[in-house]
Amino acid sequence: MVYVITAFLALLPISELRGAIPYALTNGLSPGFVWIYCVALNATVGPLVYIFLSTFHRLLVKFIWYETLFERFVEKARHKLENKVKKYGYFGIVLFVAVPLPITGAYTGTLGAWILGLDPKKTFLSVLIGVVISGTIVLSITYFGIETFSFFTKEIAL
Repeated sequence: MVYVITAFLALLPISELRGAIPYALTNGLSPGFVWIYCVALNATVGPLVYIFLSTFHRLLVKFIWYETLFERFVEKARHKLENKVKKYGYFGIVLFVAVPLPITGAYTGTLGAWILGLDPKKTFLSVLIGVVISGTIVLSITYFGIETFSFFTKEIAL
């Protein structure tokens, strides 16, 4: 049952790796297995979300109200983010997905790339790299505890 709940958490948009890895570790699964299992599951989100969005868009584009509403939204988003996309490109997606904070992750990274019309294959690779980095960060923090990063808060004696 731990494997099923871990998989559910890894695929859930809100928790993703931030919920799956701590849950699995606290339930006794080994860190190496947890990292591979959770990262592999979360990495599948990119292609699945891209396929879902493309299919859903093709179905809805038949309605005139949807097309005009969608085009306005997309053009506004593209215009607003155009300079950042040119500057950071797919590396920006990697960084966005890699940061293990709420609202960043494979779902929103893929959604953003889809809205901006970026290449699906490059998007999948960028999301995969971001998920690997994020999984490593979450595993490190969870496994080693907050003491691992306590050197940032220690005062230096002069």
